[in-house]
Amino acid sequence: MKKELPIITSDKFHDECAVFGIYNHEEAANLTYLGLYALQHRGQEASGIVSGDGDQFFVHKGMGLVADIYNKTVLDKLPGHMAIGHNRYSTAGGNDLKNVQPLTVNFAFGNLALAHNGNLINAQVLRNELEAYGAIFQSTSDSEVIIHLIAHSRADTFLARVVDALSQVRGAFSVVLMTDNGLIAARDPHGLRPLCLGRVRSSWIVASETCAFDLLDAEYVREIEPGELVVISDQGLDSHRPFAKTHPAMCVFEYVYFARPDSRIFGANAVYAIRKALGRQLAHESWVPADIVIPVPDSGVPAALGYAEGGGIRFETGLIRNHYVGRTFIEPEQSIRHFGVKVKLNAVPEVLEGKRVVVVDDSLVRGTTSRKIVKMIRQAGAKEVHMRISSPPIVSPCFYGIDTPTKKELIASNHSAEEIRKYITADSLAYLSLDGMLKAAPGTPDQYCNACFTEKYPIPFTRAEELQLGLFESAH
Repeated sequence: MKKELPIITSDKFHDECAVFGIYNHEEAANLTYLGLYALQHRGQEASGIVSGDGDQFFVHKGMGLVADIYNKTVLDKLPGHMAIGHNRYSTAGGNDLKNVQPLTVNFAFGNLALAHNGNLINAQVLRNELEAYGAIFQSTSDSEVIIHLIAHSRADTFLARVVDALSQVRGAFSVVLMTDNGLIAARDPHGLRPLCLGRVRSSWIVASETCAFDLLDAEYVREIEPGELVVISDQGLDSHRPFAKTHPAMCVFEYVYFARPDSRIFGANAVYAIRKALGRQLAHESWVPADIVIPVPDSGVPAALGYAEGGGIRFETGLIRNHYVGRTFIEPEQSIRHFGVKVKLNAVPEVLEGKRVVVVDDSLVRGTTSRKIVKMIRQAGAKEVHMRISSPPIVSPCFYGIDTPTKKELIASNHSAEEIRKYITADSLAYLSLDGMLKAAPGTPDQYCNACFTEKYPIPFTRAEELQLGLFESAH
């Protein structure tokens, strides 16, 4: 009997979430839909839009991809001059419609909606305290803690309540709030997750990445800086710095894998150029005689181009990706070798046969997919297969908004590079060094969080938070 199973995903860290907000536009919901469409890569589990006209909020949420959730009929029911939206991949809370953002409430200050990218390491501690004071939670999402903190704050103004609430949470947050009067966007003091500010004519936009601006022909103004809170209303844009200043710790993995290559994040140039630089540095560190360089598509393409350029080896497309894979597939009645990988990737024998091949990927998490890819390339006739990874070995989970395996599931946390090479059956395996990665990234090395490579977390954990997170045994 044929059985429907979840799709076997590539062996990667899972994307986090995307946030988007727009103020003072007659088609606010439509532009939010387009912005979320551009940010689909940051979360494919669910999506939601909340629009407002100054008196009332209008909400639509659904499970699945942006293009499947919204249509003209839906968007016509989301009137108003402002809107916020969210694409979700669950890093905290289950994959349930009740956890789909933006979260909405009505309280003493009127309507409130919240969209959050990140993860709060003290969420459960705060939730326990809030429930002890009578708070009733509607979801299991850590983001709802922020709403309850705002509602329970005794500060005089709404803005002061938001500052009070965000001052109590610890971890990563790039958050957009919508009220009856406008938007508030804020980024945690470490700046762990990106958040950008743009304009389209007289309308202000905030988004996780600038690729959302490009689709709307919007102007990129700047990034919202670590620890900055921006208020957008009829009075224009007002910037605040309400949080204690600390050293930035922006997620370097955004450059390695998460952000779209055409985006500008953390105030730097396009991510594409940085990924090529990672590949060139990788070639400098671990060149090997070969006939061709091929990427693991799509995320490995810029680094593979950089490796080919830096190593003087011809770039080829030896693996073809099926871009139309859904979230489930029907398992064949009879076993097909490497079926899960072949659903997504297929080798090109005419490119690979008789060749010494360098395969470039951006990361290696569990090693299971890399093992299948190496075997697939050999079966296509490759003479040698050399695996090159454009980031260092991943040894620790992320607790700041990326869904990662547990530490024991991360192959590099308890195996040497040589042991991993044998497991994936490559002729050689080399990672980009930590110093090499930080050298290729813009700015100074100390401005990045690289905890997944070093176990050096920029925000120290209390004992209660360690118990909440299962540190370092499990991710959320």
